[in-house]
Amino acid sequence: MNDTYLEIATRWWGVFGGFAMVAIRITVIVIAAWLVTGLLQRAVRRLRERIASRMDDRESSQRAETLGRVVRYLIAVVISLITSMLVLAELGVSVAPILGAAGVVGLAVGFGAQSLVKDYFTGFFLLLENQIRQGDVVQLGNHSGSVEEVTLRYVQLRDYSGNVHYVPNSTITTVINMTRGFSNAVMDIGVAYRENVDDVMTVMREVAAQMREQPAYRDKILGDLDIAGVESWGDSAVVIRCRFRTLPIEQWGVKREYLRRLKSAFDAQGIEIPYPHMTVYAGQDRDGKAPAFALRQLQEN
Repeated sequence: MNDTYLEIATRWWGVFGGFAMVAIRITVIVIAAWLVTGLLQRAVRRLRERIASRMDDRESSQRAETLGRVVRYLIAVVISLITSMLVLAELGVSVAPILGAAGVVGLAVGFGAQSLVKDYFTGFFLLLENQIRQGDVVQLGNHSGSVEEVTLRYVQLRDYSGNVHYVPNSTITTVINMTRGFSNAVMDIGVAYRENVDDVMTVMREVAAQMREQPAYRDKILGDLDIAGVESWGDSAVVIRCRFRTLPIEQWGVKREYLRRLKSAFDAQGIEIPYPHMTVYAGQDRDGKAPAFALRQLQEN
């Protein structure tokens, strides 16, 4: 009787034992993959929290969170692919043809979605290298404005008119950030040719010094007015270039206020701010006299 039970158990194990071992190995693979994924993602999350705790601004914390989320997603995808290959191998499925077909499909998808893939790669490095932050004023190609959102897919800008621009990351080749670290309020001041340039520069410095003493602008302006000198001789004016170094994104407000104050100072000092004009030269004859028809036209006008 015992021999009969032993023979039955042996036959049962011969039929189902292989399946049981495969099921056990698959279970072990899945559990191990789940544990490894959880441990790695938890490590990434703790590292992100430690980095974010050392950052002062909310934007840096958001950037760290975005990068951490991308890394956790990549970990899950890679481990899932490896786990799937191991499970298929345990089931006796040949992995080589699947890998070959996946390579062909991946190549086709890559050609069809290369712009999307480039969006994500470019967005990842934009965040990693901290080229753009929320609140910055940037120029991306033909688009410029204040940055409202930075994702792996696009950068959202809002211009001065309130229009929202969605710029795909794959189209970004050059980033011009106008509010990183500090900014410069660059101004070209035009005065009449009759004015003494040194006297004009003295007035410009006086107005700048008075403006820096005001509480509203004391902290926004980081240094004295820097006058580069005469920039050019225009058709109607001598152009003097100068600049203020300001806090980021404050250059436009400082520039407008300085020009307003400088206009009042020029008016008080009698310094002419020229407007485009034209001098008519009637010409002379051989005796040094103007032609009669030119004199009549001038008199009529």
